[in-house]
Amino acid sequence: MDIRPSRRIAALPGYPFAEVDRMVAELKAAGHAPIDFGVGDPTEPTPEVVRRAVQAGVDARARDGYPSYIGAPEFRRAVSAFMARRFGVEVDPGREVCATIGSKEAVFQFPNCLIDPGDVVLCPSPGYPPYNRGTWFAGGVPWHYPLTAANGFLPDLDAIPADVLAKARLIWVNYPNSPAGRVAPDDFWPRLLAFAARHGLVVASDEAYSEVYFTERPPRSILEFGRDGVIVFQSLSKRSNMTCHRVGWVVGDARIIDLFKKLKTNVDSGTATFIQDGAIAALADESHVAGMRDLYRRKRDVLVPALRDIGCDVPDPDATLYLWPRVPEGMDGLAFAKRLLDPSVAVVCSPGPALGEPLADGTNPGALHARFALVPDLEQVEQAAVRLRRAFKGA
Repeated sequence: MDIRPSRRIAALPGYPFAEVDRMVAELKAAGHAPIDFGVGDPTEPTPEVVRRAVQAGVDARARDGYPSYIGAPEFRRAVSAFMARRFGVEVDPGREVCATIGSKEAVFQFPNCLIDPGDVVLCPSPGYPPYNRGTWFAGGVPWHYPLTAANGFLPDLDAIPADVLAKARLIWVNYPNSPAGRVAPDDFWPRLLAFAARHGLVVASDEAYSEVYFTERPPRSILEFGRDGVIVFQSLSKRSNMTCHRVGWVVGDARIIDLFKKLKTNVDSGTATFIQDGAIAALADESHVAGMRDLYRRKRDVLVPALRDIGCDVPDPDATLYLWPRVPEGMDGLAFAKRLLDPSVAVVCSPGPALGEPLADGTNPGALHARFALVPDLEQVEQAAVRLRRAFKGA
């Protein structure tokens, strides 16, 4: 039987991190022990307070059936309390909050709420692949704006062409930013909201890294500056090492949240209620989050000097668990990543071109970069620093 893929699936490029996984598997199969900075999946254990809540929830929910599509009322109340405590933003847990199965499915599916075939979605490059993948699947057209050191890794809103804006309905932003590790300054948010209002754009703000920061002052949420036409995507994957649990939420303008709820009830059955019990415990505990930030800071302070020693240009990140160095002169991001995959180095990073998307002029903002996710344990990070210096400097 001839199995013919749909045109959409046939045209879809491979998911970048799946390729990284494949390369790591090849190194391991050859008997090497790679140190993997490729995929941003924390290796530290999920906090005990969360695990105990999940375990208790399994028994307490023994007779529960399908979970609520939009999240248990107690989970949505916990989200509302967190938003008030952390950002000073009051949200209605009944109308302005919806649970999600982590962030990825929510980010990918969301364009279906707003986009008709041919509508334009403004996406960052580099950026999280589901921004544009979800746009394609909704029948929309991604238009990528560059994030570069020259513009402070912020969108140059004035540089977006008028003919693009005439067709645009949605803009994605992500701060703290993956992969650049930048925090948006306070004056950015009012400018963005005014720009979106002028052009009739919904703002989708991915704030999944809001709790992983190294600045003295915690990053802000866009909801501190406005709610009209805004939806925020959040997750406990990085804040509480709950990548396996698949739990997050969207919050914002009740009209947009209603659209998302309508979509969600047609595509899944919600996050397991006992997982939501663990999420409630996670949101109520800040001690493990402070410990997580300290550990990422220590890893950053080991790896950044090593990358600088081998010729990379890498500023200290403000936030997130990523480093986004410009690779040494004479190399591009792909060549650098392949050099590190040599068995004599066996350090895995993500080549920048895989995270960037080509712009209208054909250039890729990620071409001369690589991304390092600070997920190996501290001892492995220290060993990676030794391997890098030895490979490039003979030290």
